[in-house]
Amino acid sequence: MTNYGSLEEVILLPTRKLVVASTDIDLRKSEDCIVFVLLVEESFGSAGGRAGGSGSRKIGRILGFKRLQSKMDLLIDSQEMEIIDQFDVPYSAVALDIILSTGQESVVQGIVDSVLIEEYMRIVNTVV
Repeated sequence: MTNYGSLEEVILLPTRKLVVASTDIDLRKSEDCIVFVLLVEESFGSAGGRAGGSGSRKIGRILGFKRLQSKMDLLIDSQEMEIIDQFDVPYSAVALDIILSTGQESVVQGIVDSVLIEEYMRIVNTVV
């Protein structure tokens, strides 16, 4: 399992991902936020999980980060299906702009949803 040094490194991975955040993500600022990144495992013939497609889409790894008072901590990094299966996948995710520390924008599939973040944190607190 590859260890990632930062949220920004995970955001820049050239793989499909779903991002769930407590607030808009601007890595130039030091505002408190919680961000979960669900890395998608694509199967052959997958249509991105949309109706009418063949194949399947599943989450292969989940990473959670918490920034508090300018310090970014890793909350969870798991590839264990027993843990991943507890997290609801945000099928309502849309294009989400993320501002990187350089000021460059990165667009990912994601959602800002504080209620879902609270649910994710309850899971993290029981499995970590």
